[in-house]
Amino acid sequence: MAIDFTPQRWEQLRNTYRDWWTGRLTRPLVAVELYHRDPGRPMPAAPLLSQATCADLLIPADAIVDRLDWELSRRVYLGDAYPLCSMDCFGPGVMAAFLGARLDNSSGRVWFHPTRNLPITELHLEYDPDNPLLRRIKELCAAMMKRWQGQVLVSMTDLGGNLDVLSTFRPSDGLLLDLYDHPDEVTRVLGEAHSLWHRFFNEINAILQPQNPGYSAWCNIYSDLPYYMLQCDFSYMIGPEMFRKFALPELAASTRRLDHAFYHLDGKGQLPHLDAILSLDHLAGVQWVPGDGAPPCPQWPEVYERILAAGKKTQIIGPSPFQDVFNLLQRTGIGTGVHYRPWSSVMTDESAIRPWLDRFASADFKHAAES
Repeated sequence: MAIDFTPQRWEQLRNTYRDWWTGRLTRPLVAVELYHRDPGRPMPAAPLLSQATCADLLIPADAIVDRLDWELSRRVYLGDAYPLCSMDCFGPGVMAAFLGARLDNSSGRVWFHPTRNLPITELHLEYDPDNPLLRRIKELCAAMMKRWQGQVLVSMTDLGGNLDVLSTFRPSDGLLLDLYDHPDEVTRVLGEAHSLWHRFFNEINAILQPQNPGYSAWCNIYSDLPYYMLQCDFSYMIGPEMFRKFALPELAASTRRLDHAFYHLDGKGQLPHLDAILSLDHLAGVQWVPGDGAPPCPQWPEVYERILAAGKKTQIIGPSPFQDVFNLLQRTGIGTGVHYRPWSSVMTDESAIRPWLDRFASADFKHAAES
């Protein structure tokens, strides 16, 4: 059985998301995937591509894509969801591996480690066209384009944030000390990382486009123009002054090179940087993730109010129930500019979910807040 998404639905989805990016869509986007469809054939023998299996480069690319096709054929796409193959399975910050770091997935999750711990003064990031992981990702992207012929959107792999990648090569407190002891060297290497990041981004997109039906990242927001979810998890460990000096200029440069750029605000330790992030003229939106052990997204209305008040879009992502997110939108008056993606791996009850999609589509959140 084929993947359940027609060309007509793709065209409708493109138009909906275009309206969302331009601010013409007055309702929130709600993207829900269910996993209860019969794929109509046995599960292929190849393992599912994941962080636990990504380092096995001997599995034929076509076999991996066939297994992914089977998985996507199991899904039902409701609301503003669409068939997406997320390439985040190579781990967050995979650009570090492109630059020579060692990928370790022995725990089932991907981590990156330097092969040599060089001082920042001797560290130079260089492009290697024969890097095996870069070649593997390009090989998989080509196989996916051949197999799906534009029916499935293949996301950009999780390249990572440039200061995060740099911290891989200066582990422990090395990069933190470098900010004080060698600020000019940090700026130099960060410039190398910035140039290489966009080179990798463009090279992978050159394989995906023009057949790929759009652009996306690990967060599943759709765009018909080049887009990415930028991040700087390293900023959790530095104050606003250091953030504005080392992180913000590179982020600003990247937002100018992307048509639609979001920022991944991960954990309350990044909240001191929110005003600086919102000051970026070319930044389209901010995804807020409270982090492990923190209250879930709907319990942070003040964060969403700050983001929306700055004229940015936002994404609500995670296990929060429909009712809680609906209440958040009513309380804050947020309708336009919100993308809500609940975790969906355990969802099976389509009849219970469809009324919620209708409710999100028809509610006047702004009026509810004012009243």
